[in-house]
Amino acid sequence: MSEQEIVKLYLARNEEAVRKSEETYGAYCHTIAYRILQDEGEAAECVNDTWFQAWRTIPPTIPNNLGAYLAKITRNLSLNRYRRAHQKKREADRVAVCLDELQECVSGGVTPEQAVEQSYLGQLISDFLRGLSKEERMMFVRRYFYMDSVAEVAECLGCSESKVKTTMFRCRKKLQEILIREEVCA
Repeated sequence: MSEQEIVKLYLARNEEAVRKSEETYGAYCHTIAYRILQDEGEAAECVNDTWFQAWRTIPPTIPNNLGAYLAKITRNLSLNRYRRAHQKKREADRVAVCLDELQECVSGGVTPEQAVEQSYLGQLISDFLRGLSKEERMMFVRRYFYMDSVAEVAECLGCSESKVKTTMFRCRKKLQEILIREEVCA
């Protein structure tokens, strides 16, 4: 079943939409949740919450890309669950390291999580990503959306960890310059 057909099921308030979403996007959403939470049970709960959230938000939202819409819901739910679980202790793990790296770019009174939710910032980041080379964009998305480790990004793209680190450093600097120029952060 195509994603447009699934969206039509949501719009018709047909519960089959949830089952078809799970069949089509369940593994994808589970991977996103697990990368952040590192716990099968927690990831499964987040994916279930994703279906509920999609049911609540479609309509009024009509996503152009259902997979990306569900991925965003899963990621946000997973990050919220992660934050709640780690409020008192901020251990140096994959998610914390990724968020700390982005903190350098989007500082200025708001946390990276709050800033990413602002639509203007989202548009700036989208424009920034479109301006990167395909390899840089893949590195950036794998590192900061999927929360892959540097080693995993390097392995996936067939390059050295050093290249990934250097490229990500340069990309963060470019992004920071854009955000400063657009007065999103100081």
